[in-house]
Amino acid sequence: METTYIESFISVAECGSVAEAARRLNITPTALAQRIQVLEQDLAIKLVARSGRTVRLTEGGTRFLARARQFQAEVRELRAAPFGEEYAGGLRLGAISTALTGLLPPMLKALIERHPNMNLTIEAGVSRDLYHQVLRDRVDAALIVEPPFPVPKSLMWKVVREEKLVVLAPKAMARRDPILLLSDMPLIRYDRHNWGGSLADQYLQQKGIRPRERFELDALDGILALVGLGLGVSVVPNWTAGKPLPADVVMLPLPGDPPSRRIGMLWPAQSAHGRVLKILLPVA
Repeated sequence: METTYIESFISVAECGSVAEAARRLNITPTALAQRIQVLEQDLAIKLVARSGRTVRLTEGGTRFLARARQFQAEVRELRAAPFGEEYAGGLRLGAISTALTGLLPPMLKALIERHPNMNLTIEAGVSRDLYHQVLRDRVDAALIVEPPFPVPKSLMWKVVREEKLVVLAPKAMARRDPILLLSDMPLIRYDRHNWGGSLADQYLQQKGIRPRERFELDALDGILALVGLGLGVSVVPNWTAGKPLPADVVMLPLPGDPPSRRIGMLWPAQSAHGRVLKILLPVA
């Protein structure tokens, strides 16, 4: 039984679609369907059932999925075991977009200096999705926004940076009161469906501000560009880490003690990569 076929089955189960799983695995849907068929023949059991363009697991497929995920984790541990301190196994990291250009590069530099033969895979995504990828063992660890609920004991969580909410405004409004700007000017909203954007939305509600919404997007660099064009203002976490802003944008601090977006590392408590992750965390 090919381990690749088991990994293919896990991907189909999580995507709920052969076409989507094939896209992520970079193979054709036909080839992926053939892998599932061979796996079913080896096991002498039907694992998935098609329903239009989607698939659902059979009862046997559901039982097999739990053991398949455990097997997948054990295979990775087995591959890493012979290398000891000269770790040459694979590590799958998830990261939100702002971490990809801010927090993650120095962390990766420190890791590669210690383990130059390590094979790294980086998965970009939003915090909510990456959280579930850690739970499902699709990534070994992820840099995400702190979940708005208690992290289960099966996972480890370490905060690496806190980013206070600020107001982005066109430079011509640098002397304006930030609260009045949020009330008077069109708002370029940080997507409230994501954890960071939800924090900004809660702040607006607590202050009793009912903004005139113009756009809503989950891309802080995109929000920065729109503010620079004079299309509105925005309340966002200070993700720039002191880097210069465009000349046409100012960052205004909010009065009092505004809430912070907390960025941290999430990983399974029983992870085989705990020693490697400890190299990453002190750098942040």
